[in-house]
Amino acid sequence: MLTRETSEFERGLSFFDAIYAIAITLLVVTIDVPPPEAWQSLATLAASGVPRQLAGFALSFVVIAAFWRVNVRLIQGISAMDPATTRANLVATALVVLVPFTTQAISDPGSASYALPTALYACNIAFAALAQLTMFEVARRHGLERARLSRREHRVWLVAGLVTPAVFLASVPVAFLWGGDVGKLFWLVSAVLSPLAGHAARRRTSR
Repeated sequence: MLTRETSEFERGLSFFDAIYAIAITLLVVTIDVPPPEAWQSLATLAASGVPRQLAGFALSFVVIAAFWRVNVRLIQGISAMDPATTRANLVATALVVLVPFTTQAISDPGSASYALPTALYACNIAFAALAQLTMFEVARRHGLERARLSRREHRVWLVAGLVTPAVFLASVPVAFLWGGDVGKLFWLVSAVLSPLAGHAARRRTSR
């Protein structure tokens, strides 16, 4: 049991922070260096596929940064990390470490338009988000929550947290029915609904 007042807790938190930092740094390897002839003009550089890879890098950079912020916020809400909570957090971070791999698939010009890479990326993000929620649920069930949420507050918080994984999982059949690019566009729904759900959750829990 790593209690908040100990240095072991800080080392544990630093360990998880480092995993997110490594995952976000690994995103750079998803960008291929264009051949020399691609640098002749902006047109030839764009034709090399670099813009799509940069877009994938930017998307996943934001996603991993958001996961890190959520992880920090969740750990701030618990008084200790017991073995079960630590294992759950390790599962969540393992899924985050996979993001550079699935980013490569959705941003590579040769595979980006396929449905499967889009579906795999969507599942990667959805399961990572669900794993983070599970980590907090495990801590809550073990009595490690610092400020105990009421049943209603917990329900509202849980619904808000399920919006992002629900949208990404819903994009999987969209990708297989209408193509990978359409599936990616569906992710924009999360950019709208997630902030709205978070705002609604904060309003309801503050009453």
